[in-house]
Amino acid sequence: MTQTSTEVQAPHSRLEHFPVAFFSAVMGLMGTSLAVETAGFAGAGHVIAGIAGLVFVAQAALYTAKGLRHPGAVAAEWNHPIKLAFFPAISISLLLAAIALRSTMPDLAAIIWVIGAIGQAVLTLAIVTSWISHRGFGVGQMSPAWFIPAVGNVIAPIAGVSLGFAEASWYFFSLGLLFWIILLTLVFNRLVFHEPLPGKLRPTLTILIAPPAVAFLAWLQLNGGNLDPMARVLYNVGLFFTALVLIQVPGLLKLPFALSFWALSFPVAAMTIASFRYAALSGTMVFGAVGWALLALLSLIIAGLVWRTLLAIGRDEICKPE
Repeated sequence: MTQTSTEVQAPHSRLEHFPVAFFSAVMGLMGTSLAVETAGFAGAGHVIAGIAGLVFVAQAALYTAKGLRHPGAVAAEWNHPIKLAFFPAISISLLLAAIALRSTMPDLAAIIWVIGAIGQAVLTLAIVTSWISHRGFGVGQMSPAWFIPAVGNVIAPIAGVSLGFAEASWYFFSLGLLFWIILLTLVFNRLVFHEPLPGKLRPTLTILIAPPAVAFLAWLQLNGGNLDPMARVLYNVGLFFTALVLIQVPGLLKLPFALSFWALSFPVAAMTIASFRYAALSGTMVFGAVGWALLALLSLIIAGLVWRTLLAIGRDEICKPE
């Protein structure tokens, strides 16, 4: 009887520890599909987007089941200073899906965008409220993962403008830019003057790339596609953070695998797309070469992450108590 009871309870235990951070995998896959499409491989991009959509549906079902069966576990993630920042990965995934669908199914894309935008607006407000009212957060609990809510806001205009939501897109862009600057100051204070990031969080350094790269793409949409000084500044800041992160790669490769490694994928995808767009608008081929190099790197990252995640699932290494 005891053994049977344990076997019945085991799946529930794994569900209880299904992390909200795993939605960053959908962000990475969606970003990769858009990068591949931007490079001229639309068919492959659509296939990857389809896979990302299936992964999102599966993860959403699992996390909904977790919320119903283990509401305390969801509440614990919400109250966690680092895990809290990953909740907008859900709304970001929807906004990215809207980008992928805007040219082929604009009506569906508009519906998904509205759902994602409402979710992003609510989550941003709730998370910022939590930040300013929670007195238990310390400097050591801050990481680049805190950029995720800001990134979600600057993603919204990429599809929002072309789908007819221009004013809402300006709202999201303004908010995202403001909190990126604020958080950049706080995160650099933490990185420079305090203890190094623990191993599981070091891959989140890659998130430094995402805000300027995505903001560059959003600004192009809001500015009619003109490569003006603002666009150049945003892209070049992204280029600097890309170089800064690449220097960290040897150290990252020595770390044991964790789901936080999925944080590597979306920022590289965003910078890949930004490089291709910058090359096309500036007419400077060197940036096209940067785009192709980043696409090759992104392909290796995604292949490695998928393989290592499947291996971890097979070895029952994930969805465990920390």
